[in-house]
Amino acid sequence: MRLVVLGATGGIGRHVVTQALAAGHEVIALVRDPSAVPGSADTLDVRKADVLDQGVLTAELAEINPDAVISALGVRPPVKGPVSLLTDAMGALIPAMRSTGIRRLLVVSAAGAYDEEADGPVTRYVAKPLLKRLLRYGFDDTRAADALVEATDLDWTIVRPPRLLDKPLTTRYRVGGDHGLKKALNIHRADVAHYLLRALGERGTHRRARVIAI
Repeated sequence: MRLVVLGATGGIGRHVVTQALAAGHEVIALVRDPSAVPGSADTLDVRKADVLDQGVLTAELAEINPDAVISALGVRPPVKGPVSLLTDAMGALIPAMRSTGIRRLLVVSAAGAYDEEADGPVTRYVAKPLLKRLLRYGFDDTRAADALVEATDLDWTIVRPPRLLDKPLTTRYRVGGDHGLKKALNIHRADVAHYLLRALGERGTHRRARVIAI
């Protein structure tokens, strides 16, 4: 597949790039700093681009004509005030995809920003309320961006990981259904990337949000 990756220099995005290349995908990374993208291969194309600019994204997507777009964008904590990076990015990307006919979109979200039916009492009444206070600005941005994605007719999948760990790829993680996932506490960044690539061809994930955890 030919994949456009946003957020390719971040913790999850770097794993998406390296794993996608290893799997034989063609990767086009749209980034602010091309020198920060890991790896080198004939199937890696790194382009400097403002992913908040709808016109820039439209032109890039029209030229690239990818099979899918993966957004691994994220806001690095601590965030001390309101932010809109994810909302602005989706506000630019969604119309760019629609105008160029690109339908498949996978987006990294955050499990902590949402209450799920599968949450146990400790998670629902202790852990998540605490997280929502500590990370409220980032979570506000996450929910607003997700709402934009969910309102589209694109073939989207929203992936909601819990606390992210910098540990090696295991491929041993759990995927929740429409009601979330019990005891969703941690996930390795490399495994989030693995699931994003796995979900590319899973039609059952279209227009669905999925919680993943180890």
